[in-house]
Amino acid sequence: MRHSRFLMTDTVSPEKRSEVMSKVGSRDTKPELLIRKGLHARGFRYRLHAKDLPGKPDLVFRRYRSVIFVNGCFWHGHSCPRCRMPNSNADYWKQKVARNVKRDASNRQSLLDEGWRVLTIWECALTGKWKLGLNEVIVLASEWLLSTKSLSEIKGKV
Repeated sequence: MRHSRFLMTDTVSPEKRSEVMSKVGSRDTKPELLIRKGLHARGFRYRLHAKDLPGKPDLVFRRYRSVIFVNGCFWHGHSCPRCRMPNSNADYWKQKVARNVKRDASNRQSLLDEGWRVLTIWECALTGKWKLGLNEVIVLASEWLLSTKSLSEIKGKV
């Protein structure tokens, strides 16, 4: 069988692909662990994935009435070069990411309505050629936590 270098098909069955994708973690990701470690080293104390808050934020700073989401660019539909839709099953992925974006906006608004401050740190700020660098992201997040801004985001240099 000849394969074109421009046409790539999935090498596993849909069932196996589903199994693999179901194991993609949403907690304790490398970017999240980096943020947690950096903020903890600066003296910030937090809780993880509070089930009582909309969207179960990655980090919850009750003392500051603030939450931080550490979002993957693809999964949360960030408008950066890291967020590229796959060519295979494109309609499914567009709908999936659109649902995530809509849910994120709803959760963010609910948190704001409840008096919480919300920071989103995008994966592109921490990895890839557009990254800011971990120290800069930690400094920006620390400054935001000590500020009065209710809504902000940290993203890579695009």
